[in-house]
Amino acid sequence: MKKAKLVVGLGAALLASVAIAAIAAVASFTLTRPAPQVTFNAISGETVSTAELRGKVVLVNFWATYCSACIKEMPKLVNAHHKFSARGYETIAVAVWRDSPARVAQFAAEHALPFKVALDSSGQLGRDFGNVRITPMSFLIGRNGKVLRRYVGEPDWAELHEVVERELRS
Repeated sequence: MKKAKLVVGLGAALLASVAIAAIAAVASFTLTRPAPQVTFNAISGETVSTAELRGKVVLVNFWATYCSACIKEMPKLVNAHHKFSARGYETIAVAVWRDSPARVAQFAAEHALPFKVALDSSGQLGRDFGNVRITPMSFLIGRNGKVLRRYVGEPDWAELHEVVERELRS
């Protein structure tokens, strides 16, 4: 009986190791791929493309006004923007296609969001960034236009700040 439990335990450990390796492989992929070439349409009426943002460190955050985790992380997005924006850091908050443009505009105005807020009215931006289906989801893009990190859910802010600092110094 003890041998059977040991074999089952080893099997579970092996399965967990394989799962971790698979996740690491996906994470490695996201660290080396170029950001998609897209244009964001901000609610202010301005447009900005990823090509125009080359040379800056950019956080693209997919969010929704009905997403409690998105609302919870928004003050931290604002803080990061204030901390780094003078040094070449941009934030673009992309409201997903299922959100109401009127609610997005109201939220941005009520919270005086200091960065560009864009609408993904058709869902195409989410598809271009790798079929975004979960909010919040963020992509940190380096000066060279490559995705440095993909964050599903709220980022580890200390780690994000560390990566941004490193990239801004490079």
